[in-house]
Amino acid sequence: MDYDVVGLGNPLMDALTVVDDDHAVIRDLGLTRGTMCLVDAPEWQQAYERVRRNRVTLDAGGSCANTLATVGRLGGRALFCGQVGDDQMGHAYAAQLAEANGGHALHFSRDLATGKCLSIISPVDAERTMMTHLGAAIRLAALPEAFRTALTRARIAHFTGYELLDDVMSARVFEAGISAADAGAIVSFDAADPFVVSAARDRMWEFLRRTTSVLFLNADEARGLVGEDPHDAVLRIADTLKPKVVVVKMGSKGSLVWSAGEVHHITAERVAAVDTTGAGDSYAAGFLFGLARDWPVLHCAALGNAVAALTVAQVGATFKDRQALAERARSSAP
Repeated sequence: MDYDVVGLGNPLMDALTVVDDDHAVIRDLGLTRGTMCLVDAPEWQQAYERVRRNRVTLDAGGSCANTLATVGRLGGRALFCGQVGDDQMGHAYAAQLAEANGGHALHFSRDLATGKCLSIISPVDAERTMMTHLGAAIRLAALPEAFRTALTRARIAHFTGYELLDDVMSARVFEAGISAADAGAIVSFDAADPFVVSAARDRMWEFLRRTTSVLFLNADEARGLVGEDPHDAVLRIADTLKPKVVVVKMGSKGSLVWSAGEVHHITAERVAAVDTTGAGDSYAAGFLFGLARDWPVLHCAALGNAVAALTVAQVGATFKDRQALAERARSSAP
């Protein structure tokens, strides 16, 4: 296999800012705290102007890309596909992705601007509230030929629920997921956000049934998908899909991992959280890095926890210290 993990997603340039009174800002912007809201370009710019007096960090993001970049920094062979604008932000995004993975399968649109996500972070509990303008990210008309080939030469293909919100990207994800599954790859899927589960529930179930063998959710997403609390949700989903692995992440309460008919409770690492942006993406990266190496699922989950802990202790959706990541991978390995 040429790749440990390949992925298709919505590439978004993250604008991350810590806001002292995030409740007031969120109220003024008409948002729901702790969730993601899709907006148009003028709405995004208005919100950005509202918070830009704070320190704003720009970083290549998007859920799937975060996971793939972290797999690369862990030392895995990863390739991400998506569409950005042929603009300054898009080329900056590509450069950051190439630094993480040694390359990319991005397509540059001449007609659409690079997508952006404003993440408003609380200094009190590290909760983040996001406003997203998808731009070029959701208008990928066709899979690049290089990525089509990569799907047939990858151990794992990873996707997220965000792409199911749009008809164009949903078609690309189904195409890629089915192609990867037909080629014998493990298809991994992260539900991504309770809003996504609510908005695209039927489409999500269809994708899961047709392709998926590894599923990541948080507690709210699990409730949205099957209407039950985490432990019962894990069993219900496993019984319905007959997958390889189901993971329900529960924040400071750890995670539940179902595999081979057993449910394991994995204790979370204690960490002073600064920014929870990307925590789930980092968990998936650590888990998939181990899975690509045939680690037992408990070791995969241990690395997922470790990488997520590193990520939430900083501002930013990905942790970039390769040496620290390598040390965590060695300590989690069987």
